[in-house]
Amino acid sequence: MTYPGSLSNHFLIAMPTLEDPNFHHTTTYICEHDENGALGVVINRPLELQLGEVLLHMDIRTDDVEIASQPVYMGGPVQSDRGFVLHKPSGDWEATLKVTDEIGITSSRDILAAIAAGKGPEHAIITLGYAGWGAGQLEQEMANNAWLSGPASTDIVFNTPTERRWLAAAELIGVDLHLLSSDVGHA
Repeated sequence: MTYPGSLSNHFLIAMPTLEDPNFHHTTTYICEHDENGALGVVINRPLELQLGEVLLHMDIRTDDVEIASQPVYMGGPVQSDRGFVLHKPSGDWEATLKVTDEIGITSSRDILAAIAAGKGPEHAIITLGYAGWGAGQLEQEMANNAWLSGPASTDIVFNTPTERRWLAAAELIGVDLHLLSSDVGHA
């Protein structure tokens, strides 16, 4: 049964007034949202870390410079020492949460080994950590106007340049974030 009002496979777009340093000007892809809470990964906050460094730390070898130079993203403040791979197609990995028929999020080593060998999913974003909300927490933040939300676009997730994802996600729902005032409640 689908959770009524589920934001799974949606973007959470931080309002310009959201000052939390973990989420200021972020776009978060929501992987799961039900009565127990929500889980997502920030898709536009690259770390000063490349995939090759993560693979080396995990004793996984790659000789492919393009693979090794892929950015690693700050997926959120929860379990920031643990890796997550948001990918398309969803595939058949050891620990995958299937978000849609096309998209999955995997936290097992086998997907990183496949990516290092050039045999991974066609599209992937590697993150450290995730964004999590307890029961009712995300709904309260939405009611407090901390976030905009709208259906996700795989083109924005996997093909849009990182620095454009926040604005592009808002444009997808018809919002120009440059036109929103940070002076809430003033005429």
